[in-house]
Amino acid sequence: MALQTRVLDSLALPQPMARAPSVSERYARYVLAVLFAVYVCNFIDRQILAILLQPIKQDLHASDTAMGFLTGFAFALFYAVAGVPIARLADRRGRSALIAAGLAVWSAMTAASGLAQTFTQLALARIGVGVGEAAGSPPAHSLIADYFPPRRRAAAMAIYSAGVPVGVLFGYLIGGWMNEFFGWRRAFFVVGLPGLALALVVRLTVRDPPRGYADGLHDTGTIESPAEVFRFLWRLRSFRHLSLAAGLHAFASYGLTAWTPAFLIRVHGMGTGEVGTWLGLIVGIAGGAGTILGGFAADRLAARDVRWNMWLPAIAVSVALPLSTLAFLAPRQDAALLLLCPAMFLGSMWFGPTMAMTQSLAKLRMRAVASAILFFIISLVGLGLGPQAVGILSDLLARSFGQQSIRYALVFATVTNVGASLHYVLAARTLRSDLRANGLAEAVD
Repeated sequence: MALQTRVLDSLALPQPMARAPSVSERYARYVLAVLFAVYVCNFIDRQILAILLQPIKQDLHASDTAMGFLTGFAFALFYAVAGVPIARLADRRGRSALIAAGLAVWSAMTAASGLAQTFTQLALARIGVGVGEAAGSPPAHSLIADYFPPRRRAAAMAIYSAGVPVGVLFGYLIGGWMNEFFGWRRAFFVVGLPGLALALVVRLTVRDPPRGYADGLHDTGTIESPAEVFRFLWRLRSFRHLSLAAGLHAFASYGLTAWTPAFLIRVHGMGTGEVGTWLGLIVGIAGGAGTILGGFAADRLAARDVRWNMWLPAIAVSVALPLSTLAFLAPRQDAALLLLCPAMFLGSMWFGPTMAMTQSLAKLRMRAVASAILFFIISLVGLGLGPQAVGILSDLLARSFGQQSIRYALVFATVTNVGASLHYVLAARTLRSDLRANGLAEAVD
């Protein structure tokens, strides 16, 4: 708790330049902590399926292609499509109420997944989880951008985004050991129901700040349509390359997150409890540290040159690629797990700077929709195609390699990080001019 307090204390709010609304620094840190807890819950409910994939496949007699659909498109398509209109509503009305409602929906649908008796029923429940989670990050990103200034925004986004590895940690641990002792159905109940209580906390204690508060900008109240927001952002070359980089990196990371437990079970003979413990610790500790360090490092380096917000992810992703490849080709379990630690640390450093620059490039009443557009690209390219492509390739390679096919399918997924690194470098080329065009000279000079 002392470490968390010191980290949050470093995110002090600036003196407002335009208005002086009643928003204390302590309350801003409280909101960030609550949103972090929501994101932890989000990824517990989203990623618990990965650790339960193998027992569910055996129980429901499904193929790898079908399970790839369940972990990918069954969730991603509805998550992406629902995200834009929900974000549009967030740019018009209260954001905290939307987050609370979405949290209640996805928590209830996660619990309902444990009642599924057929593959179709489970797919429908996961679709419900996707629709609910669409109300999570876009409104949360918009709130964070209004509570924390541009020069500290990457760090704030990184703390929020640390909910990803921490959520995966608990999802793996709880799902793995619950399956060992009670079966996969009860695991869904255990992780789903607590979210209903957290939704009540959000609804009663989190309030919306004035839009533009942390930037010292005046809110004109002008609200563009999603199509207008997309056209505005897509004209910015930095956003085009940033979003493509994020999508390609998500292709690799979501494919790996969904199928690495199955890889360790099939290739190295580990049980779900053992896999859940090891992967949970690797993702939670190494991934969490990489996420937070990436945000703080980006803020510090960007004080000299804002382009470090793109250069840092490019470097980290490039170094992580060979480490991930060696991990999946390693002949021994201990070598594979050891190599996954630095790969996960480096592969998580993109969250804070990528999300922060998306918010800074967008206008005030565009911010939730801008986040939703970014997540639309990430979801379809990464969350949808990543797990699905790995599953299909694993089935195709199984004819030649048997249980080892998942090993080579995962190596294929890591290669897309070459494209991710390239697009981050290209995004840096116009980032300064695009930020100036949005009136954010403070973030550049």
